[in-house]
Amino acid sequence: MLFDRLDLINDEFEAETVTPGQMDMLLADGWRHFGTHFFRYNLAVYREEIRRVMPLRIRPADFTLSKSQRRVLRKNEDLRVDIRPIEITRESETLFHRHKQRFDHAIPESIYDFLSYDPSTVPNEGRELAVYCGDKLVAVSYFDIGGISVSGIYAVFDPDESFRGLGIFTILKEIEYALETGRTLYYQGYAYEGESFYDYKKRFSALERFDWDGNWKAEPPA
Repeated sequence: MLFDRLDLINDEFEAETVTPGQMDMLLADGWRHFGTHFFRYNLAVYREEIRRVMPLRIRPADFTLSKSQRRVLRKNEDLRVDIRPIEITRESETLFHRHKQRFDHAIPESIYDFLSYDPSTVPNEGRELAVYCGDKLVAVSYFDIGGISVSGIYAVFDPDESFRGLGIFTILKEIEYALETGRTLYYQGYAYEGESFYDYKKRFSALERFDWDGNWKAEPPA
């Protein structure tokens, strides 16, 4: 790849409080956050290669399910979904540590690598989408609530339930929540140009990609 025409962007700041409107503006300009640490960057190293970073978002009103996404929903019809303010419990921490065993690099140490110590309100309103099979927590995803946006932060699932496609399931349910609550944008985070672990984020309709010049452009699903 050639990067001679791409100016390097690598910005960050700390914020304890962000209003819903401010969150909307930050997300629209390519920012993400883990806890109170806000950041954006347009190049990253993935498996010893320099990759362009692709901030992605979906317009829920225009989103339609693919055949494979319909199968994921049917496969998980037996599950219960609760959406509520974020609360880190022993059960969710145990699930986090089970989930991280899937990774062979950049392994996180703690759920607090991604969330503040008061994640339901700091730095903004945060909610969790908890997925149960009977009384057992099998997946949980965490997301921000903006004025017109919902933004996924992180998700974990039980490796024993991998056959269910719970990572895709929680994204679909977050998109559904955004639509039901009148939000017009759903941000699913960063991916990379070229093949990577994050390619699942590219497989959605109504997808847009940030070009790092302030514009969001339609991106065909991968």
